[in-house]
Parts: sequence; C-alpha cells; structure tokens
Amino acid sequence: MKQLKKIIKIGRFLRNGPGGERIERSDDMLVIRFPGKRSCLTTSWLNGGYRGDLTAVFNYRIPPSACESCHLPDGDVRSYLATIAGDHGLDPMKSAGLLTKAEMGNAAYAEESFRDLTVQAIITGGIDVNGGRAGDPASYYETDGRFEPVGGTINTILLISAALPEYAMARALMTATEAKAAALQQIMGKSMYSAGIATGSGTDMIAVVSDPASPLCLSDAGKHSKLGELIGKTVIRATLATLERETGLSPDSQRDALVRLSRYRVTKEDFWNMAAEAAGADPSDLVNREQFYYHLEQWTKRPVTVALVTAALHVVDEVEWGLIPKKDAGEAVARILQDGTGAGRFSSENKTPLHCVIGVIADFIYRTSRRSPAQSRTKRKTNT
Repeated sequence: MKQLKKIIKIGRFLRNGPGGERIERSDDMLVIRFPGKRSCLTTSWLNGGYRGDLTAVFNYRIPPSACESCHLPDGDVRSYLATIAGDHGLDPMKSAGLLTKAEMGNAAYAEESFRDLTVQAIITGGIDVNGGRAGDPASYYETDGRFEPVGGTINTILLISAALPEYAMARALMTATEAKAAALQQIMGKSMYSAGIATGSGTDMIAVVSDPASPLCLSDAGKHSKLGELIGKTVIRATLATLERETGLSPDSQRDALVRLSRYRVTKEDFWNMAAEAAGADPSDLVNREQFYYHLEQWTKRPVTVALVTAALHVVDEVEWGLIPKKDAGEAVARILQDGTGAGRFSSENKTPLHCVIGVIADFIYRTSRRSPAQSRTKRKTNT
C-alpha cells in the first residue's frame, strides 16, 4: 500500500482514562494517548511485550477489503501496524497496536473504583466468526511470519491507576483473560470450531497499562486482590456489552433452545428428518414439514423449554469432559426431556446423549404438530 502523505485525523475526544490518559475514537480507530510515562504489557506485533517508553496504544479496525482478500496491504502484521500508526500521526517506534474487524462504534467501556484505585476496560469484540475454545483445532500454521487475518476478535485495553511491577502486569493480563473467558461462559458463547463454549476468539489481543508515577503501588493483580476484583468486573461487563452491540449476543438472543443446540451443529432440519424417519413419513412432504417447523420454533422459545434442553445438554457436555459415563447419559437425557414435556417413551439404548436429545424432542414435536396442525404461514401473517 502506498504511504499516505497526509496525516489522518484520529477522531473525537471521548473521555479521560483513570490516570489522565486521553481516549479518542474515529470510525476505524480507537487511541489512548499517555500524558506521561506508562508501563505497558501488550500482545501487539508492534512494540509488543513489556515496554516503558510507549506514548500511545491503539485499536484499529482492518478495512473489509483487506479482510475479504485475506491480505494485509503491507505484508507482515508489524509493518502494517507501523504504517497505520504513522498514517494517524502516532510514532511507530513508540506505539503498540491491536487489530480487529469489529466496529469502533461498538466499543464498550467499564470502570470500577475502590478508594484511590481505578480500573477502566475498553473492549471491542465479536465471536460469531472465529470464536473458539482453548484446545480447539487450529486454523493456521505460521510460516515466515505470515498468516491470514480472521474476522471476530475480542480486543481489551486495560487502564490501571496504580504503579505495578512487571510480574504484576503479567498477573493483570492473566486475570483479564480469565474474566473474558468467564464472560463468554456466562453468555454461553459458542465456539465455531467445536461443541465447546468459547473462551475467546482465535485472534484476541490485549494491552495492560499502568502508571509508574502513581503513589499507589500494588504488587498483586490476582483474583484474591482488590485490583484483581476490579479487573474482573470491568472486563466481564465491557466484554458482554461489546458482544451485544457488535453481534447481538445477549441473554435475550440465548433464550431459544435452537440457539443453544446450534453449538452442537444441530438444526431444525435434523429434528424433522429424525421425526419423519421414526414416523415412517415422507421427509419431502412440505406441508407436514412446515407444520413441524412452526410448532418446533414456538416450543423452543419457551423459558421452560430452554431450561429443560440446557439441562439435558449439560449432561452431554459432562460426558465429553469425562464426568458422567456415556452408557448412563442417554437415559438421563431422555428422562429430563420426557418428564418435562410429557413425551412418549424414547429408547435411549445404544444412542449417544445428543441423539437422545434430538430424538425425544423430534417425537414430541411431531405428535404435537399432528394433533394441532399449524395454519399456513400466509394465514398466520394475515391474522396478525
């Protein structure tokens, strides 16, 4: 990419950080300028690791054109970040940058204080494209420092109004990472590469900033410390807020059993195919299928249904983790759903727990749809 000759204006001033840092944002970039010396620990390719001479950190949204071509205009990531810094009036030798595909306008801020200590988290994020769980199958193998940028990413900038030694900075990063994973567990965000709950995305980045000139000196940022508590609270709150703004992932969006089942790659088509097979029906019968889908979609949005299905799915998870014997789990899952729905007896013998979940629900919905056929979609729309 040809170097721009003019400096791009970063954007409007948003607020001050807890130590007087200046936070600015434009459509494609969020910048934190330091009023003085700061200690920084970042995962950035540009001036990453522990540094005490940086003047700013930034979070940059990669243009859609670069993401679509899977190619950074300047080749390697470090050079690309250096170019972005220079184009926006920052010193490439004294700036660290994070990359994302998330909208800067969906950034979330959270602040917590106790006595003289203040922590602020500034987070952008999305896991709908490349959310993953630690230990999932990899997406790439780095060769000669090059790999493709991927959509998604949860980027965290943590500002702390206290002086921290290097080891405490590392502990703060660890606590913030645990808090991000806790937020995703709380919202049941799914991995895109396995049936697990996501612990982040495959491209997450973080910057932890502390003030070495602060009269408040702290040596611990773990969960037992007050600093660790504030880090946990701010990161969880901001992570949940940015995910809702960016992709709509929220408690409301998760109140649907079909959404919960999507973590296991189960679709409504799977339910219909199993129901048709069990009943000896024609799976290509469009009228019966539409009736089935209508009743399934209505039933899966009921709070009691969500509770029953998630309870059954937790058994599925515990089998995967080795906590419940597989041979006993199928019957347990069938009992949970049958007792809650009034479904007929479903034989769980020689079936996986997940197969039992689908089978019990498919049987129940099929019988419901045959007893009370749904109106056509056209009539339903007219009646409302």
